[in-house]
Amino acid sequence: MVNILYLCRTILANQKIYNMLTPKDKEFLASKNISEEILNRQLEQFKTGFPFLKLAGAAAPGNGIKVTDEAQQSAYLKAWDEYLNGTHQVVKFVPASGAASRMFKNLFEFLDGEADEPDTDFIKTFFANISKYAFYDALNDACVVNEGKPIEELIDEGNYKAVIACLLNEEGLNYGKLPKGLLQFHAYDDCVRTPLEEHLVEGALYAAGKDGKVYVHFTVSPEHRPLFEDLVAQKKAEYESKFGVTYNISFSEQKSSTDTVAATIDNEPFRNDDGTILFRPGGHGALIENLNDIDADVVFIKNIDNVVPDRLKDPTVRFKKVIAGVLVTLQQQAFDYIRLLDTGKYTHEDLEKMIRFMRDELCQRNPNLKNLEDTEMAVYLRQKLNRPMRVCGMVKNVGEPGGGPFLAYNQDGTISLQILESSQIDTNNEEYVKMFKSGTHFNPVDLVCAVKDYQGRPFDLPKYVDPQTGFISSKSKNGKELKALELPGLWNGAMSDWNTVFVEVPLETFNPVKTVNDLLREQHQ
Repeated sequence: MVNILYLCRTILANQKIYNMLTPKDKEFLASKNISEEILNRQLEQFKTGFPFLKLAGAAAPGNGIKVTDEAQQSAYLKAWDEYLNGTHQVVKFVPASGAASRMFKNLFEFLDGEADEPDTDFIKTFFANISKYAFYDALNDACVVNEGKPIEELIDEGNYKAVIACLLNEEGLNYGKLPKGLLQFHAYDDCVRTPLEEHLVEGALYAAGKDGKVYVHFTVSPEHRPLFEDLVAQKKAEYESKFGVTYNISFSEQKSSTDTVAATIDNEPFRNDDGTILFRPGGHGALIENLNDIDADVVFIKNIDNVVPDRLKDPTVRFKKVIAGVLVTLQQQAFDYIRLLDTGKYTHEDLEKMIRFMRDELCQRNPNLKNLEDTEMAVYLRQKLNRPMRVCGMVKNVGEPGGGPFLAYNQDGTISLQILESSQIDTNNEEYVKMFKSGTHFNPVDLVCAVKDYQGRPFDLPKYVDPQTGFISSKSKNGKELKALELPGLWNGAMSDWNTVFVEVPLETFNPVKTVNDLLREQHQ
């Protein structure tokens, strides 16, 4: 009876939304390839919200996080080298959308503020070390062109804002509107490099196949794509010559169909001043569609700003290979078990081995497994083994932002490893808050993924998304409050139903650039 009532309410709600839509609305939805059913579902989510996840505990070494010793690392390095010598296609996937405006938030505040001289520690640090930035020479040239004076003269005159304007504004370097991937991050004796270039170098060092081909894919915004393509055209041959490889570099944009509707405080569609319904980008979780379109056996995923100069790359390269070796080793064992199950010639002892593999290596726990008959157990094991797999690097928690590694309950009652954000945890549950605060590790977005099955067929990745792991945030437009809907994050809920393994990696493999002054850290000098 309850289900019938719920169904009736849903039908009435959908009919209400349908009646609210004008012919122009329907045409607009069609142009974005968004169905009215999806629109209705998203508006309903604003009303119902998203459930918090049920936690079994924080992952830690010995309880969900694998810590490797030298001998194990050597074995995994060998496994990865052997894999690269096969016929597999490996792709490096780099989310690179969005402008770097948040990186310069403090500089914008100074530029728009009343103070003419540095008035905060951040701004004082910026100017005291300005010659240490890789973009110094380019900025100096911009100052000469726009102001007729070099940086040092402008600073001596107290004209600090002119320097920042030349850095951020369109008539200068336009760094306030460019994406991070195109900013000059690192200075070398003979050149400067952008994050895009550093990712090309990384790809050559751990993702080149035996034919010397390196596949790198960047997700970019439409307005920045020509700039990325121009930089690749300028630099590709240089790095091919330097590293003896051939690059296959591709780009994609976040699909319009993954945008989410904005809602009013009353959970109605938020409309722009011209009457059109406002849709917003659905967050990095939308990129599961882009990932799904890539033809690859193994995909590395890493954020655009987590790069270091060549002199510091060794730990990054080593542990990228280590976690990739873990992935292909576990994947091969899973494939062997699936093939055995498909023959039907397995024993109860074989099933027990598979259960131990699921429990000890993949951290999959099922409290009800002991109640299953062998045939039921075989069906269950095959279903759990035949899924996308990812190995995620985890670094020790030293206060940097990042998703936390947890053991969480799934909708089918099983327990598995998940990367959770604070928004997914019930802050009224003291036990869960304690788990989150006492976590020993966090995820720096360091993933390597296996996205094809044992027969070489690609998994349909959107099928493994947990739609109940999105979240709602408060935003505004033109002074009006609105609610925004974030899709399940790419390495959070969008990969919820994958087989997941956590491996500890050194902290020196994580060097993000969240503010411009992070470029002054020793890791970026």
